[in-house]
Amino acid sequence: ERQKLVAGLLKACEKRPVSIASIEKIADRVESALQDKPEKEISTEEIGAFVMNELRRLDKVAYVRFASVYRHFRDIGEFMSELKDLLNTKE
Repeated sequence: ERQKLVAGLLKACEKRPVSIASIEKIADRVESALQDKPEKEISTEEIGAFVMNELRRLDKVAYVRFASVYRHFRDIGEFMSELKDLLNTKE
């Protein structure tokens, strides 16, 4: 559901220098990628992974915000692990 996707992206990008147009482009790419898949049903895990990949390139803070909700971090250790992975990844 596009509205739910955009709402999640808006929340992750709140108070970040990310335009509405950028958020809409991510939603467009997600929809396009899903339409290109032969499977009729796409898992929420697959959608979440695609969104996280897009956010990771767009805005690292928005990525961490989205990941913290999507991956259900249970404690600060999991959060720190994600941050370390992000810092160690060269892009």
